Amino acid sequence: MKASQRYRDVIVVGAGAAGVGVSVTLKHVGVKNFVVLERSEVGASFRRWPRQMRFISPSFPSNSVGVLDLNAVAIGTSPAYSLGCEHPTGEQYARYLKAVADYFELPVRLGVDLQRLEYVAAEDMFHLQTKQGTWRCRFVIWAAGEFQYPRLVTFPGAELGIHNAAVSSWTDWPGEEAVIIGGYESGIDAAVHLVQSGRRAIVLERRPLWDSKESDPSVTLSPFTRERLEAALATGRLQLCGGVEVKKIERVASGFAVMGNDGSRYITSSPPILAVGFEGSHRMLAGLVEPRPDGFPLLTDSDESTCVPGLFLVGPMLRHGNHVFCFIYKFRQRFAVVVQTVCNRLGLDASPLEEYRRWGMFLDDLSCCGQECVC
Repeated sequence: MKASQRYRDVIVVGAGAAGVGVSVTLKHVGVKNFVVLERSEVGASFRRWPRQMRFISPSFPSNSVGVLDLNAVAIGTSPAYSLGCEHPTGEQYARYLKAVADYFELPVRLGVDLQRLEYVAAEDMFHLQTKQGTWRCRFVIWAAGEFQYPRLVTFPGAELGIHNAAVSSWTDWPGEEAVIIGGYESGIDAAVHLVQSGRRAIVLERRPLWDSKESDPSVTLSPFTRERLEAALATGRLQLCGGVEVKKIERVASGFAVMGNDGSRYITSSPPILAVGFEGSHRMLAGLVEPRPDGFPLLTDSDESTCVPGLFLVGPMLRHGNHVFCFIYKFRQRFAVVVQTVCNRLGLDASPLEEYRRWGMFLDDLSCCGQECVC
């Protein structure tokens, strides 16, 4: 492809839930000169989930009453309707995303491996260097996700463990027991599936989220996970250990020993499971975004980089103050905010986005966020 053919007004990086959803929004407002760059396939991160992992947010085909399916990324679509299930697996959800991309004829380019993103101030342009050549654009919407970027813990012996994102199936886990480091959603999910397969599991967590009374599932366990957790605890094969901060993993004659800050010692024959979350793809944006104290990107009210104009972030790594947008039904509400800003700068009519507001997909006033349930 010639260099002149690699120019676009907008380039979306990533064809997961965020990338597909924001791209549909771009099409709805008439942005024509854009492309979605994906190094693998549509929904690739979801296809890498452990086989037993399912969405914790439920899907329901409720469009007919003006309520969008919680896991939908585009108006008029519903994973529950197209997949016929309430809690999709990663493989199922990837099929939904592919169907959305095909239906809306999104300009997705597969097999494009981004190596470097650079902002050239003299041109007021972004250069995206790939193995296939360099793309140029005015606006970049970063939607590369998180699952393919597991968090690397740094305590001694951490390399002896295995991150939960590297497990393809819990039924194939070696050994009859497991020690799981981390007690949020992925850690409890691993424990539940191991127990269901007849194994024993111990979960170590510094801050026991299973005791949390908060109503926001971004900072505590979801109802779907709590129900499964109670069933797993009833078997007697699951032990929850709160207040334990892991300091070290070492090899012992019988396998591995996990050491806690309180002097506790947990022995397992199989590698400890590191359910410690994800670094996120935004680490590739070093120098292009300003980090918050918690390491997440600092963004403007339009989800734009505070130091490089034209670079926007969408997806589960989005944060504003104490508000966490890690679920699809949360971060999809910001697609229209980003696209409105792009439209205004391209001189396009952004009025079609008012339909997004009607469907609860245009959250530009965060003062309504943070409300707790009263009962």
